[in-house]
Amino acid sequence: MGLGGVGWRRVGSKVQGWGWKNCVRSHGFSSAAIPSHMESVGFIGLGNMGSHMARNLINAGYRVSVHDVNESAMKRFSDDGIPTRQSPLQVSESSDVVITMLPSSSHVLDVYNGRSGLLGNGGLLGPWLYIDSSTVDPQTSRKISMDMSRCNLKEKKGYAQKPMMLDAPVSGGVPAAEAGTLTFMVGGLEEAYVAAKPLLLAMGKKLIYCGGAGNGSAAKICNNMAMAISMLGVSEAFALGQNLGIKASTLTDIFNCSSARCWSSDTYNPVPGVMAGVPSSRNYDGGFTSKLMAKDLDLAMASASGVGFKCPMGSEALDIYRKLCDEGCDVKDFSCAFRHYYTGKDEK
Repeated sequence: MGLGGVGWRRVGSKVQGWGWKNCVRSHGFSSAAIPSHMESVGFIGLGNMGSHMARNLINAGYRVSVHDVNESAMKRFSDDGIPTRQSPLQVSESSDVVITMLPSSSHVLDVYNGRSGLLGNGGLLGPWLYIDSSTVDPQTSRKISMDMSRCNLKEKKGYAQKPMMLDAPVSGGVPAAEAGTLTFMVGGLEEAYVAAKPLLLAMGKKLIYCGGAGNGSAAKICNNMAMAISMLGVSEAFALGQNLGIKASTLTDIFNCSSARCWSSDTYNPVPGVMAGVPSSRNYDGGFTSKLMAKDLDLAMASASGVGFKCPMGSEALDIYRKLCDEGCDVKDFSCAFRHYYTGKDEK
């Protein structure tokens, strides 16, 4: 059986055939067959993002087992009858596919290569596919992929001769993770990406193949650097406008129908009182924290340094977000730069 082959599984009282085109997203129930070699999914990392992603896989009909170093996070799943495991290695022993969603590069390296890690067991692996959705530097993704290339499957499978790795960070934040509308930026072997599509579409609505190993991670840090620079530029312009006597709501109307239009203005406006339902409307609580933005900018600057590329605007953005974190805004949404760096005023 090849990656594009067919198979069978029972759904309710019916036995259904599957091919890749049969695998569609569902919310709350399994309305289509799941490939038999993807039924059992191990999920490691049950934080704000990972917990929702794992729940969406469960709702889509996958058999999910979970692990997290936080016992209370695991208890929320075990209370619902979801199997929990005590180590990454234990997760791998009962899974066809393993997904990781972790806070940092060091956590990823530990989960894959550490004691009782996913790549333990003498390099003989049970799962045939590993997907890391953490936001890490591309060098870390490429190291894990290289380490995995030296491993073998415990049992040879017709659809995979060697274990495969994808780096697949996401965009959309906690609301999209909960709604199952994430965007995945995927790096790795294209055949692995094609095979993983049904699984990823249980958690997201948009998949973008970025090329070889590490390219998904590279895309994510470039996206977040651009997002930070855009937010700071828009915040600076709004604050300048206020000092020049122009209301931020007026500038928003102008920006949103002219060449300055961008996500930071028309979807995630940083000025309190201009837009409902965004962090600026609730004292910058919730959303994407300044601490996480500083972390991602640090990854981008380290990656740029590694290839000898200068990023003056990215570097300045990192300095600003580090300053915001030092001044107590680390858990505030990153759009708080408008108020706490540029001393912008609320819209009355």
